[in-house]
Amino acid sequence: MKNVFFYASLSCFIILGACKHQTQEQVTPGPTEKAQRFSSNYIPPKFENDQRTGKITGAQDKIQGIFETNAKARHIPGISYGIVVDDSLVLTGSYGVIDLETQIEASPTKAFRIASMTKSFTAMAILKLRDEGKLDLDDPVSNYFPQLDTLVYLTQDSPAITIKNLLTMTAGFPEDNPWGDRHLNDATEMLENMLAEGLSLSKVPSYQYEYSNTGYGMLGQIVAKVSGNTYQEYITQNILRPLAMEHTYWEYEKVPEDMLVHGYRYEDDTWKPEPILHDGVFGSMGGLITTIADFSKYVSFHLSAWPPRSERDNGPVKRSTLREMHTPQYPYLSSWATDWNNEPCARVSGYGYGLGISEDCKGIIKVSHGGALPGYGSNYSFFPEYGIGIMAFGNLTYTGPLPLDEISKLLFEELELQPRKKVASQILKNKKDQLVSALKTWETGMDTTLFADNFFLDRSLEKRTQHISDLKQTIGEIDSIGEIRPRNQLRGDFEIYGKHGTISVFFTLNPEIDPKIQQLEMRIKP
Repeated sequence: MKNVFFYASLSCFIILGACKHQTQEQVTPGPTEKAQRFSSNYIPPKFENDQRTGKITGAQDKIQGIFETNAKARHIPGISYGIVVDDSLVLTGSYGVIDLETQIEASPTKAFRIASMTKSFTAMAILKLRDEGKLDLDDPVSNYFPQLDTLVYLTQDSPAITIKNLLTMTAGFPEDNPWGDRHLNDATEMLENMLAEGLSLSKVPSYQYEYSNTGYGMLGQIVAKVSGNTYQEYITQNILRPLAMEHTYWEYEKVPEDMLVHGYRYEDDTWKPEPILHDGVFGSMGGLITTIADFSKYVSFHLSAWPPRSERDNGPVKRSTLREMHTPQYPYLSSWATDWNNEPCARVSGYGYGLGISEDCKGIIKVSHGGALPGYGSNYSFFPEYGIGIMAFGNLTYTGPLPLDEISKLLFEELELQPRKKVASQILKNKKDQLVSALKTWETGMDTTLFADNFFLDRSLEKRTQHISDLKQTIGEIDSIGEIRPRNQLRGDFEIYGKHGTISVFFTLNPEIDPKIQQLEMRIKP
């Protein structure tokens, strides 16, 4: 390819005007919601010695090299990418061109079609309508498409397909990527007529995941029928505009000519133009066209849901609704999975609402989705506990531009980025101090009211006294007591350091209003 170049910048103020992403409207409670009481003492997890932005921007050249190498190896004419930290787009980069004929350079302000990355917008719209009391996820889909009353299920005991089934890809529809992609621009009547003629099912609903564009096409029409607007208008007014996504489009003909990224396929050792599909009824499964600069605002909005906290909800949907989207509904174990070093690393994965979620053997939770249409490939991943999101867009058919293994290795292994840490609650600290006092005087008398009513029934006072005495004798005189490490608000562990050894202590409190110790485990630390 001629005139290949790269573009990378740490200064969003120069390139994009401003890095910070802010939402503008407050979410109002749904009609069925009641006011909740909440603690004034809860402290959310937080970062210690936060160096995320500095470490990421300091690795700019290496990150650019990783993306550029991947683009060259996969023959992608042009890519753009970005990394967000919390509510800021801290690093952007590009490589190649958006149009082989004009040689217009790729940049974070050029508009790529992001295909199935649209699905989470559709899911968010459904959940927003649910929060407003306008639909229920357990509604039979036949309430909105009466044609499904005559659907032929595989078994007599099959449950009726619900909105939740469509959201979680468990309706029993067959995977339809090649076919669905070519129907993006169909009219609404096509979908209605197809449903009237009947559908073929590959699975019994509600029990197994299978990716379905048809299901998300139906969800888009449910949004339209419930809201009274077209699907596209509803998303624009209720999600895009509140997030200030001003350069995000549905119809490619409305994108400024110098912004529109042209798509290609690589065939016979050369690039061939792919005709751009118009928007249509399947826009809800893959129609959005956007820029890295705009999409980063959407990723930051998702990150803003974490951690749970007592702050104003700014919308477009509640933080708790976003976290619901990030929760896998039908998880499965990939025992054969590998990590970024190609070492065995089992992973639990599942589909939430328009998003894929996984947790690997290292405990890293990732929320992600890809997108692919003729001429385009895109990916994004964000890590809620780290407050980091990565996105990349490319203009080659079905070709992912995000080398996630290499980027993950850099972020989590080489840069050693750390997640938020849980903060010990005051009640946990107090109970730990009381427990330490009790342990020091256990043999001569201690306050039994510290313990729940099951405690000495599960193991007698005599047995516990002997065990604790043996441990104390093993470590000798106590030198110091370690800090409590919270596992949650009512559970934690710490160490007791002696002259000849260390005792590991774990305890958990019960759910009474004045929580008491219900379980205590103590052992010599190897």
